[in-house]
Amino acid sequence: MSEEFKIEIVNPEKSFLVKEDISEVVVPAFEGEMGILKDHISIISFLKPGIIKVFSKSGNENYYVEDGIIEFKNNNLSILTSSILNLSDIGKSKQQDLLKQAEQEASKPDINDQLKYLIDQKIEVLRSIN
Repeated sequence: MSEEFKIEIVNPEKSFLVKEDISEVVVPAFEGEMGILKDHISIISFLKPGIIKVFSKSGNENYYVEDGIIEFKNNNLSILTSSILNLSDIGKSKQQDLLKQAEQEASKPDINDQLKYLIDQKIEVLRSIN
């Protein structure tokens, strides 16, 4: 019996990724890092800034995401996000640009607590990328 499930990641521009040989996905949910395997209970959750780790027979991939919603149902994982980048495509200059932009947002005086938390998460993740 196969231990694989399907993933589809969609952003506003396109269907970003569709794969059917997934063995595990780890997502940065608001509740904490969440691992999803085949036959996981149905779930809907929100994403915070972090790294989505996709493990499959065809190779492992990591993606930087700033926000989104996940739904897992009937061994299909759907991820909707407004911003996703493959970590292998993020060069040092792109990472530094994103970090600088996040630090500028964090230094604004009129920022609310919720936005401050999300920006701090983004800064922490961007600093942890190689």
